[in-house]
Amino acid sequence: MGTARRLAPPIGILAAVAGAFAYVGTVDPNEPGHYPVCPLLRVTGTLCPGCGGLRSAHAFIHGDLGTALSANAVAVVGYFLFAAVMVLWLVRAWRGRPMRIVLAPVWWWGLGALLLIFSVVRNLPFGSALAP
Repeated sequence: MGTARRLAPPIGILAAVAGAFAYVGTVDPNEPGHYPVCPLLRVTGTLCPGCGGLRSAHAFIHGDLGTALSANAVAVVGYFLFAAVMVLWLVRAWRGRPMRIVLAPVWWWGLGALLLIFSVVRNLPFGSALAP
């Protein structure tokens, strides 16, 4: 398989994510009416782990890391993890090696537990610093 063919999937995903980030960077989520409201927030008034993610992405794109972290710290960590995985994928594709990330179930359960704890804490009075 040729190098271009091996690089196509990670480059395609990078292009799609870059396009999404470019849109969020251009269309400010802080202005009402541009994006739908989180259904969980609308129905229950409870912040989900993704609430504030678009505002976080907008601030991140504009270089305001403090605002990005205050809007959704988990999303910012996700941006850096995504970047690391994409670099790894590109390097492995360039070298002709398959990209396989196999995580034991304990890691998935741990990630779910962290997201649950983040969601609960950001909805409590003492965790208001984690709320967007």
